Amino acid sequence: MLRSRIAMVLALFGVSAACGGPGADAEVPQAQPAGVTSADIGDHVVHFSAQATDKLSPEVASAYNITRSKSRAMVTVSIIDEDGGHSTAGDVSVKTVNLTGQLKNVTMRRIDEPGTAGARGAIYYIGTTPVANRETLVFDISVTPEGVNTPSEVRFKQQFYTD
Repeated sequence: MLRSRIAMVLALFGVSAACGGPGADAEVPQAQPAGVTSADIGDHVVHFSAQATDKLSPEVASAYNITRSKSRAMVTVSIIDEDGGHSTAGDVSVKTVNLTGQLKNVTMRRIDEPGTAGARGAIYYIGTTPVANRETLVFDISVTPEGVNTPSEVRFKQQFYTD
């Protein structure tokens, strides 16, 4: 039930094609081919996506206090515990650079979705950053699930079209 809820939340945000990287074992994660939207980091799986915020419905954008714009990108990250199959909290930070090395600020915030009768709620993290037409951003995600001492690194890249 929770996995379907997480899938629904990611679908709600319009999961777009993204690239994934390896987990904590790699010193510098390498972006992988398009289409990968998750990475195994030991006892957890990190799901991630990025898209222009104009793809959000007005209702979703309003509910999460996000400005809808072709020139703003949103990144979504969730951590799933492989043992229980439920979302879990943790420390999530994202650094983003474009292909010329320009650093883009992304401040992540935690979203707690309440559960329904008998179902656990969902936890995920969202952040936004400016983006230009045809700009490719490389997202470096650092994830430390609750109860884990060592962060894992995941890298993916996404190209955005604003025209």
